[in-house]
Amino acid sequence: MFPDIQTNFWDAVIAVPVVMLLTQITKSIIRPSKPTIPFIALIFGLCISIFISHRESLLAGVFMGWFYGYAAVGSYASLKTTVISYLKKVRREPS
Repeated sequence: MFPDIQTNFWDAVIAVPVVMLLTQITKSIIRPSKPTIPFIALIFGLCISIFISHRESLLAGVFMGWFYGYAAVGSYASLKTTVISYLKKVRREPS
């Protein structure tokens, strides 16, 4: 009933950064509105998962593609928050 989904090197190290990179390139080319950026990352995650990493099972592809897209969004938000916080600390700006 449930698909056999195996997390591997591809999932952890390659897919999420690729989705982040493709999303950033898309942002620089077409300049979408901020609310649509997570949707763009989700579409990239689904495409990579369905067509490349989980071709054997559509359900597994959709399931993992959802994680690729939203893991990229969360990683980007976390990285951005960390950099901004660090720069405020270095510049001694109030929070």
